[in-house]
Amino acid sequence: MPDSTPDPDQNPAGDAGRTPDEPVEGTAETAGAGRPQEGEAGPEGLTVDDILGTPQSTDAESADQGAAAETASEDALLAAERLEELRRLQAEFVNFKHRTAREKEQLRTFVTGDLLQALLPVFDDIDAARQAGDLSEGPFASIANKLEEILVRQGLSRIGAVGEKFDPNVHEAVLQQPTSEVEPDQVAMVLRSGFRIGERVVRPAQVAVAVAE
Repeated sequence: MPDSTPDPDQNPAGDAGRTPDEPVEGTAETAGAGRPQEGEAGPEGLTVDDILGTPQSTDAESADQGAAAETASEDALLAAERLEELRRLQAEFVNFKHRTAREKEQLRTFVTGDLLQALLPVFDDIDAARQAGDLSEGPFASIANKLEEILVRQGLSRIGAVGEKFDPNVHEAVLQQPTSEVEPDQVAMVLRSGFRIGERVVRPAQVAVAVAE
């Protein structure tokens, strides 16, 4: 029986008329045929470099510029909001600092005023002793002077002096005194000294108010 196996050296029927160097259709050699490689001209004479280097159209450039401008505008708006928040926080901190300092000073004034109120009888005795001449010198005079110096450094000031304009906020009128030594409605005599700490009047001064003779 004759062998029907095809001879590999023989060309099949589909290869009839093909030369040995001609590539077979559908192989890797023909797959890239017709597609331009880098640096090679395409169907219209354009290379890959020419296509990539082609400038954008006016519409595309306008769209890119519009998107960039919108992004910049959003960033500027966000930065302005953050800056406003920082300014508000800074203003709140400054107000808090001032309020705290003011409250601290008020507390110190009230504490010193309460201490002074407890020492008012002592000051009255010191004034009486000075007027009587008993505190002109000696250890007790030194103690009285040091006590007053300490309280003055804490903001203590006396109220009431002859010749001051009468002020009902700091003076307590006990009597009227006809005199020509001072003008009317001025303090003619201090009967008891008053005291204040800062702006707080601890005790008004008892005075005699001058009237015309």
